[in-house]
Amino acid sequence: MRYFLIVTILLSSLYSQTIKDISNVIGIRENQLIGYGLIVGLAGTGDKSKFTMQSLQNLLRNSYIKIPAGSINSKNIAAVMVTAELPAFSRQGDKIKVKVSTIGDAKSVDHGELLITQLKGVDGNVYALAQGTIVANENNKTTGFIYEGATVENEIDYNLKDEKSIQLSLYKSSARNADLIETKINDKFGKKLASAVDTRTVEIAKPNDISIVKFISIIENIELDAEIFRKKVIVDMGRESVITGGDIPISPVTIARDSFSIRITKSGLSDAGWKDPSQNPGVDIGDNVKIADKPVINIDNAMINTKGTPTISDLVRAMKVMKLPMTEIIDTLKMIKEMGAIDVDIEVRG
Repeated sequence: MRYFLIVTILLSSLYSQTIKDISNVIGIRENQLIGYGLIVGLAGTGDKSKFTMQSLQNLLRNSYIKIPAGSINSKNIAAVMVTAELPAFSRQGDKIKVKVSTIGDAKSVDHGELLITQLKGVDGNVYALAQGTIVANENNKTTGFIYEGATVENEIDYNLKDEKSIQLSLYKSSARNADLIETKINDKFGKKLASAVDTRTVEIAKPNDISIVKFISIIENIELDAEIFRKKVIVDMGRESVITGGDIPISPVTIARDSFSIRITKSGLSDAGWKDPSQNPGVDIGDNVKIADKPVINIDNAMINTKGTPTISDLVRAMKVMKLPMTEIIDTLKMIKEMGAIDVDIEVRG
């Protein structure tokens, strides 16, 4: 198993939060694209499903080559679904990353060549064409990526020039933050421009003496209170790295999974609940359990002692000691979030 990189950045101590970090401009967003394609050039790790053979037969027919589907017997091809996100204001010729996932029984897509594939939006129109060599995910060989693997062919029409106002949508409903944004914007311009419509929406009128782009730029970069910090964990699957603030605490929680268990206890409390100043259990992974088919890992090698309340950084460091795959780390973080033990946004990048 490959070692993965753990990167910890103390974001909260370096940056105060801006309006852009907790909201977005309504109407300016990414759009999802999807397509069906074929991969060729696999080294015997493809599939022999009927729809794959039929797809290849149709492709050859378009090249005026007619052969019976039953005569195709190769595991060097695979049928895949191709997905991508079309950024706002994308222009013809722009390059975007695509994700490729098998839909048959292929074993790996690594180093396969994706044939030209149409990527469509929910309206059925083609917005990009994808093609290129795939780099498989290290922990799941049946999915992979092509960086800059698609070329934008059609643009989504969205004109900001004539807009006289914009609306901000908060990522999370918060009366406090909506009121704070309204106050900060009005203070910035010295007049009443912003009005909180509800706990998630703030409507802002544009002054006549400023362009809409400059107006949005000013709004997005207005700093909020210094005590409001980024609370975000970024997991980059492609680089096998985790980026997290160093001081995001985890409340006491216990999670038991098939291959390991996690116990996070409050600093200075024994298992019986009485206070012991000399004891700080921190993050405890495992209980003399086995990880897959690997030997038993001593609990001492998986114990991460912390000086204060255990943090996400401590937890990720403990999971690194256990050499857990990135998929396990992501699932564990999501479980802890669902249980209310951490208050963060978890962003998984390909």
